[in-house]
Amino acid sequence: MTLSKKLLLTAAAIAVPQVGLAQDAEAAAVTAEMVWIMNTLLFLIGGFLVFFMACGFAMLEGGLVRSKNVTMQMTKNVALFSLATIAYWAFGYNLMYPLGTWSIEGVLSGVFGVGILEAVGIDLAGADDSSYASTASDFFFQLMFCAATASIVSGALAERIKLWPFLIFVVILTGIIYPLQASWKWGGGFLDEMGFLDFAGSTVVHSVGGWAALAGALILGPRIGKYKDGRVNPMPGSNLALATLGMFILWLGWFGFNGGSQLAMGSVGDIADVGRIFANTNAAAAGGAVVALILTQVLYKKPDLTMILNGALAGLVSITAEPLTPTLGMATLIGGIGGVIVVFAVPMLDKLKIDDVVGAIPVHLCAGIWGTIAVVLTNGDASLGTQLYSIIVVGVFAFVTSGVVWFILKATMGIRVSEEAEINGLDMAELGMDAYPEFSKS
Repeated sequence: MTLSKKLLLTAAAIAVPQVGLAQDAEAAAVTAEMVWIMNTLLFLIGGFLVFFMACGFAMLEGGLVRSKNVTMQMTKNVALFSLATIAYWAFGYNLMYPLGTWSIEGVLSGVFGVGILEAVGIDLAGADDSSYASTASDFFFQLMFCAATASIVSGALAERIKLWPFLIFVVILTGIIYPLQASWKWGGGFLDEMGFLDFAGSTVVHSVGGWAALAGALILGPRIGKYKDGRVNPMPGSNLALATLGMFILWLGWFGFNGGSQLAMGSVGDIADVGRIFANTNAAAAGGAVVALILTQVLYKKPDLTMILNGALAGLVSITAEPLTPTLGMATLIGGIGGVIVVFAVPMLDKLKIDDVVGAIPVHLCAGIWGTIAVVLTNGDASLGTQLYSIIVVGVFAFVTSGVVWFILKATMGIRVSEEAEINGLDMAELGMDAYPEFSKS
């Protein structure tokens, strides 16, 4: 073999690995880009499903309040979501993710800092979080959870609260109260460091909304005539078909709520987990609805549709803290116990003369607590002591801060409409329009 041939063969031998390395690097770059794209896509799909829950809350509340208050509930739901969007952008998102630090500087930076989102269409190399997903998609996804917390409060305090004090409370709840406590778990705060497990927010989202609603209901007081002469006087809603539609929309949205909380869709394992989460979420809702159906038949001799609707929702709240690790049978059982909680918690609140128009406190607070405890049944990494401690810490914070805000609003501008306005309906008194004008008095 001549020298020239030897040199050519040597050069080829050197070049082949280099070509292989280049191809490997290119493949790795493509893989990283696809992971980034798929994770971002999960946030966006999950986010718009959770957004659709805003419609579910509106329809559920519109069906469960009396016809003279439906327009007010629709107005509150549109306004609260819009205000939550602005408050979470201005303060909440930065407060919720204080870069792993809870120093005074970190808090002040969160309050006064401006979260700058990357430009639409930027490539992977220029993205500010290229190893994970688009920051804009994460903001969008997390915003939906924040807004859902405010929606919980809306239904509980319906039919007697003034519009503007309620909306001021929404701004404080979504801009400060919710993101602060959420940072303790989802922002890498002290509860997360302790090992607190709350996959999609049975405590972080649902119980916080429930505690805020409970504080408001205690300070606001019950509706006129709800509790009289030692009796509970039922006040049926205006449209149970609408309420049922709302429940099914919430059920649908919950697939984004829980499934999106996997926070990753860039591998076979992640996709498999999302599928498992969907199946368990659905099973828990079914368990809650069926148990409420059977229990109301046994206790009241006839099934109660409103209890069945809330039973399904309680099942969904119950599975939210851990929708991945249970089997389908265990998920059904966890959701079924949520249905039991609702059936007994609703009359218990009435005995205490706590007026919750739509059953938000039993569904979101009581079932949220149960769901957070139930994590220990299927997740070996969960500690009962840590779960209980976290429930208490978040509960005390949410209840006390919400109560302080409600007290201040009550003392400064009043939070309850006049007796005349309540009797005539908030639609005309506060807004000057009826939801069903053809049925109103001439």
